[in-house]
Formats: sequence, C-alpha cells, structure tokens
Amino acid sequence: MDKNWSMDLEHNEYENNIDLIIEDGLKAVEETAAGYYVNLVTSERFGHPDDYLVPLLSEVYGESIQMKFIDQCGCGGYVLRVWKL
Repeated sequence: MDKNWSMDLEHNEYENNIDLIIEDGLKAVEETAAGYYVNLVTSERFGHPDDYLVPLLSEVYGESIQMKFIDQCGCGGYVLRVWKL
C-alpha cells in the first residue's frame, strides 16, 4: 500500500483469535510500501503488543521496519505503528 494506513485487528473475528491478529498483522506490514506505515490496532484481550507482536515483527522483518507504540484507545485496543524502511 503506497500510503499510511490502519489495520483493525481489534473487532469481530480478531476479538478472540490471537493467531489471526498475528497472521493479518504480518500481512499488513508486508503490504505496506517502503516509506509508509501501518497502524496495527489490536484487541485489548491479548494485552500490550510489546508482549507478543513486537518480538515477532522484529524477528521477521528485522532492520527493514521501525515500530512505535502510539496509545491505548478509549475502547481498550492498542495502536502500534510500523514503518517500512
């Protein structure tokens, strides 16, 4: 995707499925073009993305990405911004 965008990994089928959050989160990063970011908005049910998503993204993408935790939404979800370098 040749623009900054957000991926909702918080509602519907994601609410109770951490494997789907991880799978689609990885796909979203893969689909993001270099020079842009994707905000991964994850369900509060599985806790802070630093605990499960950040280590995996670091392992898979290494130095080709940069990540920053943005905030916890008012609805409880978490926003992790991932830039493709």
